[in-house]
This record gives sequence, C-alpha cells and structure tokens, in this order.
Amino acid sequence: MGDIQLLAALAPVILLLMLGVTAALASRAMGLSPIVGYLMLGLGLRFAGLNMVLDGGTIAILAALGVVFLLFDIGLDFSFTHIRAHASDIFGLGPVQVLAGTMVFCGLALFAGFPLAAALIIGATLALSSTAVVARLIAERHQQNCPVGLTATAILIFQDVAAIFLLIVAGALETHTPLLPALGIALAKAAAAFGVALLLGRFVVRPAFAMIARSRNEEVFTGIALLVALAAGWATGSVGLSLTLGAFLGGMIIAETPYRVVVQSEIKPFRGLFLSFFFIAVGLSIDVAALLRVWPALIGMTAVLITAKIAANAAASFSFRWSAPGSTQLSFLLAQGSEFAFVILSLSPIRQLVGERASAVLIASVAISLAVTPTLAEAGRNLAGRMRLRRPVLADPELKPHAEIEPVFIAGMGSAGRTLADALQAFGIGYAAIERDDRRLRRAVADGYKVGFGDFADPRIWGPIALHGRRISVLTTPSFEVSHELSSSMLDFYPALTRIVIVHDEVEAKRFSSIGMLTVIDRSVPAGLDVAELVLRQLGVEPAKIARWLVDEVARSLGPRPARAEAA
Repeated sequence: MGDIQLLAALAPVILLLMLGVTAALASRAMGLSPIVGYLMLGLGLRFAGLNMVLDGGTIAILAALGVVFLLFDIGLDFSFTHIRAHASDIFGLGPVQVLAGTMVFCGLALFAGFPLAAALIIGATLALSSTAVVARLIAERHQQNCPVGLTATAILIFQDVAAIFLLIVAGALETHTPLLPALGIALAKAAAAFGVALLLGRFVVRPAFAMIARSRNEEVFTGIALLVALAAGWATGSVGLSLTLGAFLGGMIIAETPYRVVVQSEIKPFRGLFLSFFFIAVGLSIDVAALLRVWPALIGMTAVLITAKIAANAAASFSFRWSAPGSTQLSFLLAQGSEFAFVILSLSPIRQLVGERASAVLIASVAISLAVTPTLAEAGRNLAGRMRLRRPVLADPELKPHAEIEPVFIAGMGSAGRTLADALQAFGIGYAAIERDDRRLRRAVADGYKVGFGDFADPRIWGPIALHGRRISVLTTPSFEVSHELSSSMLDFYPALTRIVIVHDEVEAKRFSSIGMLTVIDRSVPAGLDVAELVLRQLGVEPAKIARWLVDEVARSLGPRPARAEAA
C-alpha cells in the first residue's frame, strides 16, 4: 500500500517535470526565455483542466521554495561589503523607484474611482517588480556584474523588503490592529535579523565551512547550503517577517566567506528546478474562462501597467543621472508586476477593499506582464543599443562590463599563482582566483589575496565564477587527464577564453598544446614570473614595462616576501 501511495504521489511530479523540460526546450527553440514556456505550460494545464491534479499543496510549496532559493542566490552576490558599495542604489534609487511607481499607479487608481486606501494599496503593489523573473533574465544574459544588472538587483532587494512591510499593512487591515506599531515592530525585527546574520556569518558559518573544507568532505557543502537557506528563511518567517528576507540574509552570511563560489555552484540546480515550479504555479493560478469575459479590461490594464511602469522607472533613473540609453534598458527590464502581487491582492481584506473583479483583473495583468517580460527586456536592450550607436559616449560607465575589471581567472594560489596576482595588481589589472587546498586558501586570504574556495575541475563552478566574462584562465597545478576530459566542454561554452597552463617540461607542454591550451614551462625564480610575463603580453601591456617589473620582482624576491595590505 505504501508503494501505491508513493507511485500516486510521484505521478504528477514526473508529469510536471516532463512537461517542464518540454516547455523549456520548445521556448528555447522559438528564441524565447524558458520563463515564457513555464508560464504558458501552467496556463495550458489550467485550460486543459489538469489544475485539479497538479495545483495542490506540493506544487505551492515547491513554488515558494523557488523564490526562497532565488533570494538566497542573490544574497550570495550581495555581501555586507557589497551592500555598502551599492547603498546609493539600494537605499537611494530603490526607494525613489518605488515611490514614483506608487504615485503613478495611485493617481491612476484614484482617477478610475477607487477610494484612497484602495488606491494606495494598488499603487504600492504595482510599483514592485518581479525578483524571480528579472533575476533569472539577468543570470541568463550574464549581466550580474554589469551596471544595469547590479542596479536592477539592488532595486529588487529594496522592493522585497518593502513588500514585507506591505504585507504587514495588509495583515493589519485584516486583524484591525494599529498600523504604526506593527510597522515599527517589523522594522526592529528586520534590523535585528541583519545584526544576527552579521554575527552568525563571522563567528559560526565561516568556521563551520573552514572545518568542512579541511575534512575534504565536499558533498557536505550541498547539505550545509540547503540548511542555511531554509533555516534562515524559517527563522525570519517565525518572527513575522518573510521567508525570502531570511533566505537573502542566509546568502549574505555565506557571501562574507571564501566559500561563496562553491556554495553557489551547489545551490544552482535547486534554484533552477524550484523556480520552474514557481512560474508553472503562476500560470496555473490564472482563471482563463473568467478572464475571457473581461478580456478588453485585461488587455487595457496590462498595457497601462507596463507603460506606466516604464515611465515611472525612467523618471526615477533620470533623477539619479542615468543616461537615456541606461534608463531605457533599466525601465524596460523592471516593467512587470511582482510575484508579491499574487499574495497581496489575494488577501481577503484587500479583495474586499479593491473589489473581487478588479483584484482578478490586476492579478491576471501582473501574470501577463511576467510572461512578456523577456520580450520587453530584449526590446529595451535593443532600443538602448540603437540610442548609444546614434550618440556614442566614450568611457560610458553604464557599459563597463565585469570582464574589463577582472579579465584574468587564476586556478590555484600557490607560489606561481601569487606571483601572477602580484603582476596583475602591479599593472592595475583585476583578477579572481580559487584554491581547492584549504591550507593554501587560508594563507592566501590571510595575506590579502582575492581568492575563494573551489575546484576548477568541477564544471558546476564555471558559472558562479563568471568564466564567460573572463579573457584568460590560468591553471597553475593542472592534471592533463582532467583538462583533456573537460576541454571540449570548455571550448563549447567559452570559445573566446584563452586557456593558459603551467607545465614542467616539453613533453607535458606538447600534451596540453594538443588540446588547445597555451603552455608555459615556468623555470623562473620566484615561481610564476614566466607565466606572468605571458599573461601581461596577452593583455597588451608594453614589453618594456613588463621587463622593468620582472627585474624589480627578481630583486624583491631576494628579500622576505611582504604580506599584501589589500583586503581579500
């Protein structure tokens, strides 16, 4: 009987996974984002009447986990140091964007005849954008580290926090509790949560990850990543805040450690899988038959939503002196509604305040805006590109990609890796590095080198280290068998990447050259000077300057090697 129950429970999950893979492949074949495929799949299942089979508690839990893991993944890219660096976007442009959107939609709602309280709720809800959709698009386009991607993510982080307080307002309306005390308590809880996260990251999580790395029990990273994401979300949810805020703080905790990259590689499959359930659940939530009866109002509301959001977003970005092309791209990227709208507009007191029919139309309009976001974002990107081609601006800061900041990736921070890092630093060239040996990792971090924990031989790590944005990768302690096995995948995914490897003799050099890698027989003292010279030449540094640096470095090596002063 147990097996029969298990088979019955597995059947809808297997069906959903099969249909999800089909939808993703079909949307890719048509040049669309998989997000559109998942939304259309959910809509099709609802239209076919399969929602009664699939739209249950399990699907809802998986969909909620998708957003939790998404916020956890975003938190991994936003350490407390990163938040300080982007404070103007999070606490400046974010509030201005939300305020501008709220004012626009509140005014439109008042014009449509809604009472002031309902207009304010509608305005604040529609001012929010979708973290799930936009973050997925940014990742697909490898824009995580370009100005538009960074600013959009910062705005979304502020919006997620604002949504928490909007949910508190809705809850106060439902329970008839005083609003200001409830908001004050929530603000105090959020501040306390940030403080606790900072302390846990420094005194608990970092030592725990260091212990796991020393034990070389790397499969535990998956378990600890899941534990931190879910436990942090549960903790904030238990004190009256949102699960997503806790998940974001959990990611920030790990972002403060050298183990961010390996955790991000472990969590990525879970994020992608659960997010697909979220988009399918959104499609399942749309009552097609009911909305067909009011389709003119639905189309009109969707058009107003997108147009007004583009205008409000542009006004906010212009106020922070963004260029017209940059404002255009950012405005189109954030022109959709938010997944929080489904929650807020479905609450009983909000439906009574706004009206059942109006709530249904607003929810459906937000869902449609999510579906068309990939197309809208691409249109905004193309429009911004044409604007820049007509009026090019030299050294436009909004166009500076991550590859120009950190074009070199170093795998292995032994003596040769350190020398290469010193050379790049001397010429003002950025780099990123990983080290799989915990002892060398701790020493490199202690000496001020920018290095994280990870194994370059694990393809799952290539995405989190942004290998697509690098010009050169350097293997300091290579294995020919591993490199040969991964060579075809590396060439397929990163054809423009120059791969350099340090070898010991001519025999090794020929073997690595046969798989398309540049080889260096590094016999220099100190180790790494030969590979540093090659990398600098590849990056276009003048030979005379390289020669002077080499002479200085050899002279410096005769004395004790000083620890670097920069922070890791």
